Amino acid sequence: LKAVILIGGPQKGTRFRPLSFEVPKPLFPVAGVPMVQHHIEACAKVPGMKEILLMGFYQPHEALSRFLVSAQQEFKIPIRYLQEYAALGTGGGIYHFRDQILSGGAEAFFVLNADVCSEFPLQEMLEFWQQHGDMQSFVILGTTANRTQALNYGCIVANADTQEVQHYVEKPSTFVSEIINCGIYLFTPAIFQHIGEVFQRNQQELALEESSNGWQRAEVIRLEQDVFTALAGSGKLYVYKTDGFWSQIKSAGSAIYASRLYLNQYSKSHPERLAQNKLGGPVIRGNVYIHPTASIDSTAVLGPNVSIGEGVTVGAGVRVRESIVLHGASLHDHTCVLNTIVGWDSTIGRWARVEGTPSDPNPNDPYAKIDSETLFRDGRLTPSITILGCSVTIPAEVVILNSIVLPHKELSRSYKNQIIL
Repeated sequence: LKAVILIGGPQKGTRFRPLSFEVPKPLFPVAGVPMVQHHIEACAKVPGMKEILLMGFYQPHEALSRFLVSAQQEFKIPIRYLQEYAALGTGGGIYHFRDQILSGGAEAFFVLNADVCSEFPLQEMLEFWQQHGDMQSFVILGTTANRTQALNYGCIVANADTQEVQHYVEKPSTFVSEIINCGIYLFTPAIFQHIGEVFQRNQQELALEESSNGWQRAEVIRLEQDVFTALAGSGKLYVYKTDGFWSQIKSAGSAIYASRLYLNQYSKSHPERLAQNKLGGPVIRGNVYIHPTASIDSTAVLGPNVSIGEGVTVGAGVRVRESIVLHGASLHDHTCVLNTIVGWDSTIGRWARVEGTPSDPNPNDPYAKIDSETLFRDGRLTPSITILGCSVTIPAEVVILNSIVLPHKELSRSYKNQIIL
């Protein structure tokens, strides 16, 4: 068994700015550890997992290399990064590196998108495939969404008895099905034949067009639109439905929501990562992650859903909830931080209040997913979580509401509903 994690590249992640300026989006900390580490952890737990490949078109820079080295040591499994020469789409990348994926005689391999957060029921998908499938068949992880939100995802129509996928539509314009694609797949080497057919077809079409920039476009293959749509109804594609948590992490607001889902899971999977109320320590409400190097005043109140990074300083009487505070930030006495991501090495002055508007799914609908909000609606900034880029300084006694502050800013007054460039 192998696993491939698709981490994309720098020109994407625009909705994740200004946070993706400092660190590649897959390394952004969610619930205290880099986003993609949750994927690696889940893959490493599957018995028989021989290698994990990260695939994307980030230049191999220091942060990524350091992360891979430490992850290899921690999970005792070979982890490599394969760099695409251009954005090849979800299918083009794995087709380009098919020899690497199949080397060592891989019988099956998982493909996971890095920008989803999930319980990752990989073992269950494997068992489901062993019961239903053969070497020619593949499994998609699916989950239930509500009728209106399903239109934003790939929709799957499956046979209720066999779970065989009969019809697949990516982001349909009208309602097709409540079962949506989670971006987590189990493939066998046979998938490359299907991707190869798409590649050949693309090349033929390009030869007819004789377009000047043809070489690049034949390689761009999208698993969802190009491969799954054709495979549906052929008896080779199955869906494994999960009731576990699942969400996309497209925007910074969804990172706080994903952090909540992972922190909830920690009570079962990593209780050691959750902070406890101790004598002489801060007041902890709900699930809170605190990095061991953070220094927190005993009169501070943290939680629920708070993640405090490395070397963070939290002063007396500080209140933090539903927020991510990144490494090196300092919150001076009596600040209040709600629904906010505080960037690396940022400083919030005394008695300041930094607050955002959560973009959570409807709590009364068990199948609601988080909406990918647009930044602007009707020419106005949509109220969303507040984001402070790295090294932002906020003076004492000001209020920052629903705003995005780009890196290296020193603010002098209060702001509301603004992007501060």
